[in-house]
Amino acid sequence: MRVITGEARGRRLKEPAGRDIRPTAAQVKEAMFNICQFDVEGRRVLDLFGGSGQLGIEAKSRGAAAVDIVDASPEAVSLIRENVKRCGLDIRVHRADALEFLRSCGRYDLMLLDPPYASGLSEQALGLVKAFDILTKGGIILCESDGKTVLPELEAPYEKRREYRYGKVKLTLYQRN
Repeated sequence: MRVITGEARGRRLKEPAGRDIRPTAAQVKEAMFNICQFDVEGRRVLDLFGGSGQLGIEAKSRGAAAVDIVDASPEAVSLIRENVKRCGLDIRVHRADALEFLRSCGRYDLMLLDPPYASGLSEQALGLVKAFDILTKGGIILCESDGKTVLPELEAPYEKRREYRYGKVKLTLYQRN
């Protein structure tokens, strides 16, 4: 795993040992940042279900004003902190339950959700984002899931905009109007 572009371009990230953490594939990560390329610089970003931290690190490298990476696993948080240190970036790393974090986190311009597939956590997180109105006006959410998962429509002002498929992986784009 490497940072694609920006301040930490080319930096190698430490990969997780074992199968408990599933990093986003390079092709999917590149596609994700192509989708949100104009919604990163100067924005407040949340990488929920951080895993290796590569999505939040990529956002900060591309000029995000502030990045929070959240994961409940002590092993994941340790890996994220090591990767953040390798890149020399100013990123806040939180060891917390992702759903509990959403209850008191403040507002974000861009949210990247990549929970364990088929866990139902994307749906729960989206419900909390809507309930607590966490996304700023014009903000976006990108959810990574397996291609078979159907993520819910959200009530206004949130809108499910588009789905993108990359092999067995799907990215779903939501926006707050």
